[in-house]
Amino acid sequence: MADFNSIVILTGAGISAESGIDTFRDHGGLWEKHSIEDVATPQGFARDPDLVLGFYDARCAALANVEPNAAHIALAKLEREFADSLLLVTQNVDDLHERGGSINVCHMHGQLKSALCTSCETRSAWDAPLSSRPPCPVCQAPTLRPDVVWFGEAPYQMRRIEEAIMECDLFVSIGTSGAVYPAAGFVQQAKRLGARTLELNLEPSEGTPIFHEARHGPATQVVPQWVDELLAG
Repeated sequence: MADFNSIVILTGAGISAESGIDTFRDHGGLWEKHSIEDVATPQGFARDPDLVLGFYDARCAALANVEPNAAHIALAKLEREFADSLLLVTQNVDDLHERGGSINVCHMHGQLKSALCTSCETRSAWDAPLSSRPPCPVCQAPTLRPDVVWFGEAPYQMRRIEEAIMECDLFVSIGTSGAVYPAAGFVQQAKRLGARTLELNLEPSEGTPIFHEARHGPATQVVPQWVDELLAG
């Protein structure tokens, strides 16, 4: 097994796209069907909560029709070998990493199968529709919203992520556009602190020149291949 003591892996929409989950930024993605301002901002939610709740109810329901792919499964295999020395940070709000077998997953943009109460600020595991205004399991107020990070809101668990990047000696970015901050800046932080950096993406991203190494192709091909090489080395 390769001589790395601590690994941080960042995943984006590209790893789940091959499972059939719509991406947001690619041609034909979700943002071409809905305005960011309407469905992914606090202002949009205040303006038309029914539209926003319906949008995320549909995204959550769609998870029942998809399965983790070979890339998700390969990362779970890698985690089993490195255990607590590997942190998987995902920008995705789906649950495919967990269903693929990963345990130590940090959802920096929240999760579709979680609800946040705007009254008591409690987070609850949730996979039922929110558009019917169900009561919060804790305070009973009908004020649940999707527990996802909207534009203008701070990503979750940033301190944990930054501490892991400070300690890692290998940083890997998988299926990300390199366009959304703060995640797009993680590679620069890791490289500046001396970590080896690797991009695995369908095609070159905006950040490709920053990485020490880049491999391009479908995640279901390049990720399992890389994991096998790392474990064999």
